[in-house]
Amino acid sequence: MAFVVHACNHDATEDPFYPIIMAGAETHLAAQDYHILLTTVDDPTIAQPEAFSVVNQHRVDGLILAGPDISPAFILNMLGAGVPLVLVDNCLSQTAVNCVLNDDQGGAYAATRHLLEHGHTHVAFFSGPQGWVSNRERAQGYQRAMSEASLEPLIFHAAETTIASGAEMMGRALEQEPLLEAVCAVNDSVAIGAVRAAARLGRRTPQDLAVIGFDDISWAALNEPPLSTVHVFKQRMGQLAAQHLLNAIQNPQAPPVRTIVSTELVLRNSCGH
Repeated sequence: MAFVVHACNHDATEDPFYPIIMAGAETHLAAQDYHILLTTVDDPTIAQPEAFSVVNQHRVDGLILAGPDISPAFILNMLGAGVPLVLVDNCLSQTAVNCVLNDDQGGAYAATRHLLEHGHTHVAFFSGPQGWVSNRERAQGYQRAMSEASLEPLIFHAAETTIASGAEMMGRALEQEPLLEAVCAVNDSVAIGAVRAAARLGRRTPQDLAVIGFDDISWAALNEPPLSTVHVFKQRMGQLAAQHLLNAIQNPQAPPVRTIVSTELVLRNSCGH
């Protein structure tokens, strides 16, 4: 089996998310006497899927494709090649495919509601690429909470979901909305960048600005202040992906399964509880 992630241009250690998912998959597959191979796909390979060596050399029995930045065209090519596969943190809008997703919309809704219930009315959402399903769903959860409170949404987009992009969005947000009180970030890296940039601009967290992230990566609890976030059950996602992949290999005629894993709001100091 191959666990496949996109070869990002930024430092992958900024967001230690998918290695934990892979560990969950590896544990499940090892119990069934399967081994897992970690590999990456770069942009040229995504553009020319037939060049993906682990498939064209028949080196694996199946694929777990992890991340929203693996293109639909690449996924469809793998399906067309008859390779059993499961998507993690991604799905196709027009084609049924095995996938494991988070309750992204529900998690962002809960985070935003928490900020609103604590009296904040100027609440921004810091997002990433609009083509990523997780970003879209999390933005929709934020928008739903704001709409129910009869408040105008304030969404900022960036090309990445990194510490640097979080800092950049915070600069833009404070310029556009000087009364900004709270930020719901699309992931923890963005949230950490936002907190750091706010401090440089003289805004303390949580005294002047409440911040909530998403994913609950290991860095979240170690941040200063410790970061409130939405916990994603990463190992469970990996276990489910492995289970679906084994089912797809053993029962190739079975219909694809779409699984949504619940999330949990984790409150720490960055939002003032």
